Amino acid sequence: MELIRGVHNLRSRHRGCVATIGNYDGVHLGHRAVLDALIQVGRQRHLPTAAIAFEPTPQEFFGADKAPARLTRFREKFLALAETGLDRFACLRFDQAFASLSPNEFVERILVHGMGVRYLVAGDDFRYGHKRMGDFASLKAAGLKHGFELQDTASFQLDGERVSSSRIRAALEQGRLEQATRLLGRPYSMCGRVVPGDQLGRTLGFPTANILPSRRVLPMTGVYAVWVVGVDSKPWPAVANLGTRPTVNGKRALLEAHLLDFDGDIYGRHLEVKFVAKLRNEHRFDNLHLMIEQMHRDLKAAREILSGRSE
Repeated sequence: MELIRGVHNLRSRHRGCVATIGNYDGVHLGHRAVLDALIQVGRQRHLPTAAIAFEPTPQEFFGADKAPARLTRFREKFLALAETGLDRFACLRFDQAFASLSPNEFVERILVHGMGVRYLVAGDDFRYGHKRMGDFASLKAAGLKHGFELQDTASFQLDGERVSSSRIRAALEQGRLEQATRLLGRPYSMCGRVVPGDQLGRTLGFPTANILPSRRVLPMTGVYAVWVVGVDSKPWPAVANLGTRPTVNGKRALLEAHLLDFDGDIYGRHLEVKFVAKLRNEHRFDNLHLMIEQMHRDLKAAREILSGRSE
């Protein structure tokens, strides 16, 4: 899948495509249904397929910390979209200049002259342009004017309810990982490069691989049984803590994974942590001794959970 990073990188060869536009946070089963249908249209019309999204998201640009927690940061979204078979991912920088574009300017600059869209899929609640003045009706009118067909996204349901990023966020926040897995079509995961920590875990006998979540707001916190991909040729069982580590007065969010029965140097390695089950909430202990006792219980629980499952 080709990455087009920014409007300024759109070239004449990118014109002429079928495309979809949206946040695609999580790239869940509903998103995949839309993308599968788009790919079919692309094949029928002999045109490349493209997804259009924004960095930061409009909610983050306008709302900062009030924006909903991200399920996927940029790299995670890119990898998930690449697995669908899309030809291109146009990631456009959302800044003040972009937010100031009128609806007509947005359509003409991005969809018409930039990408030459012939068929577009968008949600019927999609808003665009300065002060969100453009809506689905105006986008449909623009399609008639400029010669592209507009299709709204069909609602994808599972267990009788619509699959959505907000449902997945709620499931993660409430510790219902099995439900999140069903809605996503895969285990929820975070990825990142292993960075040096304060070495406290190693001192206590629980060395950890430390990854920065790189999110303004975490979608969940707590201690989890996980599989870690990227350590060896196969996923490795582990216990992970996601949060700020209140017992040791942690200030920044961190994902710490203690790999079971592992001894090796993985600094700088890029890992994916797949969350299987929540063991407990993050807790502030009165002393390190109590924390160590709980960590032993966490390890035992994780072994029992992961021993009966494959990644």
